[in-house]
Amino acid sequence: MAHGIVDTEGLNEPDVVALRKTSTPDGLPFSINKIGHVVLMVQDLEKSVKFYTEVLGFRVSDVYPATMVPGRMVFMRCAQDHHGVALVGGAEAPGNGNELNHVAFEVSSIDEVFRARDHLKKHGVKISYLGRRRAGCQVAVEFFDPDNHMLEIYWGIDRIGTNENARPAEEWREELTLEAAVDNAPPGQDTTMMDPLLRKD
Repeated sequence: MAHGIVDTEGLNEPDVVALRKTSTPDGLPFSINKIGHVVLMVQDLEKSVKFYTEVLGFRVSDVYPATMVPGRMVFMRCAQDHHGVALVGGAEAPGNGNELNHVAFEVSSIDEVFRARDHLKKHGVKISYLGRRRAGCQVAVEFFDPDNHMLEIYWGIDRIGTNENARPAEEWREELTLEAAVDNAPPGQDTTMMDPLLRKD
């Protein structure tokens, strides 16, 4: 194929056309704003952190020791979100298909996290976690797609200015239900719900 010529062969095949016409239903109970963060498994945590900070310009927000996460975990930011990339040490080998820990999607309100939980349950989706994580303090529902990839829908992640530090660990408020996350918010996180009837107390 000559330079500058785009190969369009196959673009009109029925399966390609059908996939392109896939539509999103109206009236979903939440709206994803962006891919919020990606968590990757790495072999050499120090080497990877050095790459992400020195080569790509990320800043370290928080670190979990091995007593909290086997292999240790480093949270890094490229903007104000507490983390855009997090790395977990202990991967066995590069390219083994297990490098992706999870992908997270941000929504605009805590109510949407509650509605996402109910929507996922209604569709028989396997949910692995509900509540608030420690570092970053986001309120989340974590679940699996059909290929068993872990996904997260979250709201309320800490925002950190360029020369600011992450909140101290003493302010983390880990909770194992969405309702408890609302009731026990960390300093500065407003968990007031627009529709309190979404709670399952």
